[in-house]
Amino acid sequence: FASFRMSKQVVFHIGGWSTCGFYNKAYNVLASLSLLFPSKLKVVDHKYASRDEYRTWLIGGSAGSGFRDTFNVAKANKQTSSPFAWIEDTDGNKFVGGCDDTLDWCKSFCTPSTETVGEQAVHVNDGHKADHGYDYDLIVIGGGSGGLAASKEAAKFGAKVAVLDFVKPSPAGSTWGLGGTCVNVGCIPKKLMHNAALIGEILSSDTEPFGFKTPEALEKGHSWPAMREAVQNHIRGLNFNYRVTLREKNVTYLNKLGKFMDAHTLEVTDKKGKVSTITASRFIVATGGRPTALNCEGAELAISSDDIFSLEENPGKTLCVGASYIALECAGFLAGIGVDTEVAVRSILLRGFDREIADKIGSHMEDHGVKFRKGVVPSKLAKTPDGKIEVTFSDGTSGIYDTVFAAIGRSADTQKLGVENISLKVNAKNGKIPTKYEQTSVPNVYAIGDVMDGCPELTPVAIQAGRQLARRLFNGSTAPMDYKNICTTVFTPIEFGTVGYNEDDAKEKFGCGNVEVYHSNFTPLEWSLSEHRKHTAFAKVIVSKEDDAVLGIHYLGPHAGEVTQGFGVAMKKGVTYTDLLDTVGIHPTSAEVLTDLTITKSSGESADAKGC
Repeated sequence: FASFRMSKQVVFHIGGWSTCGFYNKAYNVLASLSLLFPSKLKVVDHKYASRDEYRTWLIGGSAGSGFRDTFNVAKANKQTSSPFAWIEDTDGNKFVGGCDDTLDWCKSFCTPSTETVGEQAVHVNDGHKADHGYDYDLIVIGGGSGGLAASKEAAKFGAKVAVLDFVKPSPAGSTWGLGGTCVNVGCIPKKLMHNAALIGEILSSDTEPFGFKTPEALEKGHSWPAMREAVQNHIRGLNFNYRVTLREKNVTYLNKLGKFMDAHTLEVTDKKGKVSTITASRFIVATGGRPTALNCEGAELAISSDDIFSLEENPGKTLCVGASYIALECAGFLAGIGVDTEVAVRSILLRGFDREIADKIGSHMEDHGVKFRKGVVPSKLAKTPDGKIEVTFSDGTSGIYDTVFAAIGRSADTQKLGVENISLKVNAKNGKIPTKYEQTSVPNVYAIGDVMDGCPELTPVAIQAGRQLARRLFNGSTAPMDYKNICTTVFTPIEFGTVGYNEDDAKEKFGCGNVEVYHSNFTPLEWSLSEHRKHTAFAKVIVSKEDDAVLGIHYLGPHAGEVTQGFGVAMKKGVTYTDLLDTVGIHPTSAEVLTDLTITKSSGESADAKGC
């Protein structure tokens, strides 16, 4: 069954009335296939007691407008017989038909295939012509990682391209250069400061066991100004290189804020307030997101990830509000360089990530000096006479801090984009833009990266999506962006790399009885000599019992990003558990544990590794 072995689970709906022979015939075939292949096919039954009840649901009552009218397909709109079948899809339900159509679909589902026909991304005609007469073939709004990648890729195919990038200051007044969030106030400074904390841990935990006397640098303590200067100098170098590269690739860089006036015209404002207009045949919105502010009295006293990496001085005693990876990563490196750090957590840590590993991260951080206030949110922030910030929490308790750092989420940066002027559909809850194959409700306007609704908020995702979109727009490609099985790493004090399903989601999707979990607690060799390192690393692989496919790989330990990246390629290629066991590991490394996981969670045996 090569044609569907590695595809996602199909959710097949069928409606009819209970005594209809055609409905029962089609349903019974579907139910049998679902029983044989539960991870590949889920059947949702819409059975009615009588023909009249079924027809009321399908066709509607005296006022008309039944379920069939929700489909934009003439055949569906005319169907009156039983059964009525369709397939659930994120891009809209797909009409199948009646009994014969359902049986034909079942036959194709079971037909062996010698080749795999990949999904094709076909856009709605956006009206682009070679002689369009506008200033540019393409204007990219946003000079972050995704926008820069898309602009350079489009220019490579001969398109006349401009990039708009204008940084609106944060509420605390922070600004930065070309390159977007990741380079200036995200991944790059975060990883560098995380590395500072790791260096501190090595100095405090590992120097003496490995034969070095405690170095003088540790005795003097950490210098925030020295770290900040080095990090910011590195970022300024990247900003300059981006501008040079755009010029080399024949992309026009405009340090201006853009606002749609119509589907082909932008009003642009420079830093001096001068207003002008520019036009293009196509647009890519790549404005990303900005931190969500606290919703309480005195919220303006808090800073965000837009500010923390460029603070002139050590932030002092810091309250981090939030339990996302941004909050925990920043709390982790602050504590690691000696800052008195607390985290206010409303509910759980790292929502959406593997729950078992999130709990292990919390335990590790607590043992490494991070204090948690659980089940609370700030209800008020107020300045004290000596310039500190008093925070009152929802449970009535309070605390005094030098800095309050808010990391409760991010919202799409679309408020000043002028979407209302072109009737561009936007998700009212988060400001993000819904798309199909990155194409928005306005055909010549596209969106990539964090501003796109449903897109993983990761820099490499925006880069890849931008490049592939440019190839479709200007080089005839039909290859879609694949948003499945994307690796990511959380750079908490103990790093967490992950790809694929977490344990809870896998069991919910495929059924607890169809999933096996292999796991191991182990001590990385480089940690083994230090009595200060009390925690172990951890790995788990989630496997389908039906076909041995690996559904998820999770690694908690040193160099998690480097470990997980390689296994991400294997996940893309459909790696099985047997493939992992057949792979010869590199010894002695932490990554090799993923090729030697044999203890199942269901066995109840200890997951603690024995020997090297």
